Amino acid sequence: MSSTKKSTARATATEKSFEGFTADERAAMKEHAKELKASARGGSKAAKAAEAEAAVVAKIAEMQDSDRVMAERLHAVIKASAPDLAPKLWYGMPAYARDGKVLCFFQSAQKFNARYATLGFSDQANLDDGAMWATSYALKELTAADEARIAELVKKAVG
Repeated sequence: MSSTKKSTARATATEKSFEGFTADERAAMKEHAKELKASARGGSKAAKAAEAEAAVVAKIAEMQDSDRVMAERLHAVIKASAPDLAPKLWYGMPAYARDGKVLCFFQSAQKFNARYATLGFSDQANLDDGAMWATSYALKELTAADEARIAELVKKAVG
């Protein structure tokens, strides 16, 4: 088989196995690009922080009822547990950052048509526990006990 035929065969095989990003993934990337542009604009640090929090609150308000209620509660719990974290949008999701780096985020179930919402932690979070630990949690609803556990996780993540 000539090298031209081999490379064509490889390209065809690759094209068949990669279907590209989903529409939801492309939308999330576009949202992230807008977020980066917004954060690059001029203005005082306080004004940018207020604008970022307003964007988070607005994004939460757009969510479907069950996700919106959870996101509102999580927003309150995270702000109370770690007041130093700055709310911001991250790929169109409410997130909470320290020094500009996302520490934790909330992904609504509707974001990627998932069965449940997710509270996730980045590698910036200090949740290390041996050789393996959870970095995201599926959420179908929030109880008072869940909120207390999340508050503990956020405090540990910041610590």
